[in-house]
Parts: sequence; C-alpha cells; structure tokens
Amino acid sequence: MSIINKAAAIGGGVIGAGWVARLLLNGIDVSIFDPDPEASRKVSEVMKGARRAYRQMVPGGLPKEGKLTFAKTIAEAVADADFIQESVPERLDLKHRVLAEIDAHAPANAIVGSSTSGIKPTDMQVAMKKHPERLVVGHPFNPVYLLPLVEIVGGDQTFPEAIEVAKEIYASIGMKPVVIRKEIEAFVGDRLLEAAWREALWLIKDGICTVEELDDIMRYGFGLRWAQMGMFQVYRVAGGEAGMRHFMAQFGPCLKWPWTKLMDVPEFNDELVDLIATQSDDQARGLSIRELEKIRDDNLVAIMDALSKQNKGKGWGAGALHKDYTKQLAKLAAKKPVASKAAENAKAAKPVKKAEKPKKKKKG
Repeated sequence: MSIINKAAAIGGGVIGAGWVARLLLNGIDVSIFDPDPEASRKVSEVMKGARRAYRQMVPGGLPKEGKLTFAKTIAEAVADADFIQESVPERLDLKHRVLAEIDAHAPANAIVGSSTSGIKPTDMQVAMKKHPERLVVGHPFNPVYLLPLVEIVGGDQTFPEAIEVAKEIYASIGMKPVVIRKEIEAFVGDRLLEAAWREALWLIKDGICTVEELDDIMRYGFGLRWAQMGMFQVYRVAGGEAGMRHFMAQFGPCLKWPWTKLMDVPEFNDELVDLIATQSDDQARGLSIRELEKIRDDNLVAIMDALSKQNKGKGWGAGALHKDYTKQLAKLAAKKPVASKAAENAKAAKPVKKAEKPKKKKKG
C-alpha cells in the first residue's frame, strides 16, 4: 500500500506525465503544475496508454484512480503534499527557480524528488533555503508507469532519513529503488546508456550499420539477456563452470584492443542528425509515436508477465517485482470499496468536526 496521502507533480512532459500516471493508478490524488497550454492534453494521452497497460497487468480490476487537479501555480500544487516529484527540463537555472519555489511553499516534511537525468542533487539543493535536506534525485526510466527502476541519489545536504523515506515512498508504488552510493553526474543508468549511445553514433556515422540494424542486434541478442540478468551475471554465466574469474581472464585483454571509440565523439552536426533521423523514419514504417508506445507497453507487460512465472512461480528479476506489484494493485482495488463504506459509517456515527491532518513522518 502506498504511504503517500497527496502527491504533487511539477512538470507534465513525458517523464512528469508518467509519474502522474503511476501515482493516479495507485489511487493517489495528484496536483500538477505545468505552464504548457497543451499540458492537459499531453497528460491525458499518457493516461490513456497507462490505463490500457494496467488493465493488461491487473485484468481483475484496478484500484479507484486518484483525482488529478491542474494547479495554477507551483505553490498551489505543493500545498499539503507529502511527496513532490519535479520533472522540469534539464537546465540548472530552471531547476533552481522551481526547487526554490517548491521549498518555499511545500510542507516542511514533504519529500522532494527530482527526475533529473544527470544533474547532481548537491548542485540543485543550493537553491532550497529552507529545507534542502529533503531533496533527493529520484531518476526513473520511460515509461515511468511501467518500468520499475528509480535511482535515488542524495546530495551533500540530504539527510540519510530522507533517503530512507524516499525508498519507502517509491517502493510503495511498485518501484525498485536503488540508492547510488556516490554522487556523480548522470548516476549509473544514464552513464551506461551514454556509453552505448556514443558508440552507436559512430557505428551509424561510419556506415557500419543502419539504426534499424543496430536496434536488431540489441533486441534480438544481448538485450534479451540484459532484460532478465543484467550485465555482470550474464558474463558470469559466459565464463562457464569457472564463472566470473575465467571470463575476466579470458576477455580482460580485450580492454586494450581498439574495440571502442568511447573516448571520442562524432561531430554532432546537421549531416549526422539528418542521417539518423531519416533512417529512424524508415524504421518506424509509418507508425506514429502513440502507436509505438502501445507496442512498447504491450511488449513490456508481456516480458514482465513472462518473467513473473519463472523461478518455480516465484518470479525472476523485474518479473518478481511485477508479480508483487500486480497483487498489490489487486488488493488495493478490492479494499477500496470496503474502506469507503467504513468511512461513510464512521462519518454517520460521529458528530461532524474539522478533519485532522494525518501525522507526518518526522522531518527528514
């Protein structure tokens, strides 16, 4: 069950809307602020896709959705929120302005998570004059409503208690929180992605392969292994009965061979952009972004569902978490009507009085 009473989302782009969807589909009320006049339509489109995916995950019925409110200001959005997720564009000056306003108006004990893909929390929390200790990076992966990973990173001023509360919050909505041990730019996930992306740019620029051929190599090959074992366990198995030590001894010398251009970057000019964009258009074969999102979501649900049946029914990797999360959603869906009826009976039996605010966790 979620431990969030009310959430706020600042920013409703691809990532922000994904957070909104995950929260709402866990039955949590969300107040969102985004100055984009198209924000309501964009969030609505993401919600359609998320509902569709969740109906596949929990065919027996979903929890009652939380209520979504579009706030006119950041101050209005964060009022009374005990969890706030900031997902504005990756500009430090903008992060500073937004986080300063969140800090000025949010309850003192509200946890503030930033969806930044690479900015260090220490560099962001300097703008928070009241309670910088409650800021953590909560870096998700798209689509946020399906992919469970969230990287948690604390800054110089972040309290250890804030990290622990953040772990509980993200886990309560079906996510896999991983705390990054040392604060570095781009954390872990994006460092790995950036390395592969740079190498891929060279392979396309040098005419070694097309974008579709490169994607096929990933999705028909090592991508399938990574999806359920990751990198190091895959290589441990590749070492045979002797395991990782044999693998390291066998392939360690390759590190000195000219197998990578990671220390160099191709010139990011119009020619390279046109080359990749044109090949990407050909690869899509006329499918719209929304159609590709549906295909992606269907595949993700199917993969995680398949993994949930492995390991003698206990589930494996993301599948084990998926199994627990779908059970959690089903229980939440079943308990909602009972809770509502009990609340109505309690209300009828007692004199009407001003509701007390739920006790918050101690400042962290």
